[in-house]
Amino acid sequence: MQPLLEMKDITKIYPNGVAANEGACFSLAEGEIHAVAGENGAGKSTLMKMLSGAEKPTSGEIFFRGERVNFRSAKDAQALGIGMVWQHFMLVNEFPVYRNIFLGCEDCGKLGFLREKKMRAAAEELAGKYDMAVDIRAKCGDLPVGQAQKVEILKVLARGAKVLILDEPTAVLTPQETEELFRQLLLLKEDGCSIVIITHKLREIKRLCDRVTVMRAGRTLGTYEVSEVTEEDISRLMVGSSVKTEPDKLPFSPGEEVAAVSDLHIAGRGGKEAVSGVSFAVHRGEILGLAGVEGNGQKEAAEVLCGLVRKYRGRVTVEGQELAGRSVRRIRALGVAHIPEDRLRTGCDPDGSIFDNLIALCCDSESRLGFLREKRLKVRVKEVIGRYSVKGTPGQKMRSLSGGNMQKVIVARELEASPVLLVADQPTRGVDIGSIAFIHQKLTELRDRGGAVLLVSADMSEMFALSDRILVFHGGEIVAEITDVQGTSEEQLGRYMLGIDRMEVTHG
Repeated sequence: MQPLLEMKDITKIYPNGVAANEGACFSLAEGEIHAVAGENGAGKSTLMKMLSGAEKPTSGEIFFRGERVNFRSAKDAQALGIGMVWQHFMLVNEFPVYRNIFLGCEDCGKLGFLREKKMRAAAEELAGKYDMAVDIRAKCGDLPVGQAQKVEILKVLARGAKVLILDEPTAVLTPQETEELFRQLLLLKEDGCSIVIITHKLREIKRLCDRVTVMRAGRTLGTYEVSEVTEEDISRLMVGSSVKTEPDKLPFSPGEEVAAVSDLHIAGRGGKEAVSGVSFAVHRGEILGLAGVEGNGQKEAAEVLCGLVRKYRGRVTVEGQELAGRSVRRIRALGVAHIPEDRLRTGCDPDGSIFDNLIALCCDSESRLGFLREKRLKVRVKEVIGRYSVKGTPGQKMRSLSGGNMQKVIVARELEASPVLLVADQPTRGVDIGSIAFIHQKLTELRDRGGAVLLVSADMSEMFALSDRILVFHGGEIVAEITDVQGTSEEQLGRYMLGIDRMEVTHG
């Protein structure tokens, strides 16, 4: 049977000489859900950008219903019913949902005025058709992540899309939101839509998809019926070897208290508190997970311990020392390290070299009379690059690295400081499966050496794989403390995260 869409021998070489794709192939059948899997830098997102018209291939051919097409822009792809939902949403926060859905294709009367009543009715009809419960009058900036994603999907559908490409669609969703998304995607499939999902979550590929295309180093390794391959098979194809999904760790044996937060209050937007009366402590030899749907205060509570949030009420201590009034530099001197959520904006200097980024925190200890001991530093950096399996050279720009290798540099810089407390905020977001396993093992090794780790993560499998104890945030409060992590299901954790259930918590 003729495929709906076909990409043949696609090569993409950027002006700087980087080849994102080399002879890649892909085909999409009508009415299927098709996963595209691969490590960071495998070329899967670039390939899908070309299918959506956002990028142009250097060479190769794209066919739609057997006819060759040439997409000059995303509008050309949209004209054929192809739309992409990006991992990072592109909504106008100050606009209501219905305005965002029809942004750029608004219904205007003869005099050029928006027919808002008609747009609201059309938005409600579209959302109802695919069982996407969303308040179409609400401002997008006030929506939780799961709701904002629905708006992005509705935007694509409002433009007549019958082919949907979704980039890591479950990255920040709870299990309940993920199940709801899957149900909606199956409704779209029943309605004749063809769906492509870019993902590294093997369980979700098996749960939802009909076929999977695996990519490595810019090339297509093959396309497989999901029913005929195991999660282990897909993982092995992606990285070229078997990958451990659980880190090796010693039995949990917490030591003395390293950091404590008592009756913490942090102001939020619109007069509300982002964090409201929260108390908890983290101990030596412990990974403490702070779980919650994004925007419920867990991030702010963690950032207080790094000095990134300085306006607060309450008591915050590290090694018995009060943090109030201390700069980030002075807090780091107490032994606090931080893996930031956004590696490009706040985690590194993307235009600096690997060498520059790795030595950024050790200039004082590796200098004499104000001059850097460059020879010693070069030896040390080479050792760190090898120890953390970074695929790059000391002089290579950070911007040129894949997400996984960039994150390894940041993790290496923070762990090489031998911290007593590491605050890890989304430490593996947007990172390939091989790098995830490596980073998980490094965090676990710090814990096994007696370090304390405060983990903020939207990835449920990561939270369960790493945490010895989990505090669940909802509405700026701790609504649950989970001490039996392995005895708790993802579904139950999700119910706490959504505020459906809660338990009495006296002190975390």
